[in-house]
Amino acid sequence: MAAKPSIPKGTRDFSPVEMAKRNYIFNTIRDVYHLYGFQQIETPAMEMLSTLMGKYGEEGDKLLFKIQNSGDYFSGLTDEELLSRNAAKLASKFCEKGLRYDLTVPFARYVVMHRDEITFPFKRYQIQPVWRADRPQKGRYREFYQCDADVVGSDSLLNEVELMQIVDTVFTRFGIRVCIKINNRKILTGIAEIIGEVDKIVDITVAIDKLDKIGLDNVNAELKEKGISDEAIAKLQPIILLSGTNEEKLATLKEVLAGSEIGQKGVEESEFILKTLSAFGLKNELELDLTLARGLNYYTGAIFEVKALDVQIGSITGGGRYDNLTGVFGMAGVSGVGISFGADRIFDVLNQLDLYPKEAVNSTQLLFINFGEKEAAFSLNVLAQVRAEGIRAEIFPDSSKMKKQMGYANAKNIPFVALVGENEMNENKVTLKNMETGEQTLVSAEELIQTLKK
Repeated sequence: MAAKPSIPKGTRDFSPVEMAKRNYIFNTIRDVYHLYGFQQIETPAMEMLSTLMGKYGEEGDKLLFKIQNSGDYFSGLTDEELLSRNAAKLASKFCEKGLRYDLTVPFARYVVMHRDEITFPFKRYQIQPVWRADRPQKGRYREFYQCDADVVGSDSLLNEVELMQIVDTVFTRFGIRVCIKINNRKILTGIAEIIGEVDKIVDITVAIDKLDKIGLDNVNAELKEKGISDEAIAKLQPIILLSGTNEEKLATLKEVLAGSEIGQKGVEESEFILKTLSAFGLKNELELDLTLARGLNYYTGAIFEVKALDVQIGSITGGGRYDNLTGVFGMAGVSGVGISFGADRIFDVLNQLDLYPKEAVNSTQLLFINFGEKEAAFSLNVLAQVRAEGIRAEIFPDSSKMKKQMGYANAKNIPFVALVGENEMNENKVTLKNMETGEQTLVSAEELIQTLKK
């Protein structure tokens, strides 16, 4: 007996209905990106491990899917190395390539490799899958799509402002109520200076970023575990638990970070972004959140995260400014800022809230019933006219029983059915049936097209 097939944990198949929903997500995001002048690129699913390693921090490196070399990968190994069972060391010998972890690092590599072809500032977007060897759970997958937009070659904070407008526009179009959270890594660095733990900035940001997931006590325990003093942890508490309006938070931070030049710079940048956006009157909430740290090492300025307000799920969009990412590929001095929409989580949110437009899910608009060879030939002629007008239509391929053909229309939620028999052919018309109301009307091809276009 053949083994029952399966797919890897953390991956999913998508049905035609699900794909229609996903394409609605991708197309909505793509349309908004185009509105703001972004151009599309694509990069390979696999990159050299040398490109990926060391860009996501120690935790990120562990989650990279590595691809085993083809051929005899044992040839360059000694018996001693094989018997050592050192997984990390052996992987470095077996694997030269890995599946991309995100779209930002491959984009930085792309910019460096194609610098002579690019006009700066370069506004690009990318909608492609990424892979992470993470533990699968609700809302977290090993294979998922990201929808990134980045601007490189410009230090202007207007780029941050526009990206937040894009986020607001996309979620308004989806009908999802969200809170757009903003922070700045310079503020976090300033806080590390003030509490006397500058060398621990990465440990502090990684721990703070987990506040929503593990709670304050566990964050404090992690900070202590990383060697941060009790005195420094105590100084950190009122800062990470700061409350009030955005203006009140900024005012407090100006006082608290008065002794930190980089901290003050972060406050100034955040104030500009928040004030400029408030003048536009965004449709969604905008919040300065000091617990937002985004643990990735490459962020250097503004950082963003978006949370859905009506569904319990993790971040559905994130991003930030990275001043030195291309430097690791030999191209210093190129600043960038970007966002990434988590399409798979947005898919789950739209499902839970039932926010998909009917027309986005329904595929075929009209089905021609097949009564036989002559009727099918007549129908094909009308079908060609209908499709030429952009109406999605099909004909049942076999002259099966009426019940089977109507069952097919119902199963696919096709709203209209065209019936062509001897009488219809004699009058050069078709009988159009509304599957929802059951109403039937004898119409010409032109009337059929007008009805469906409405």
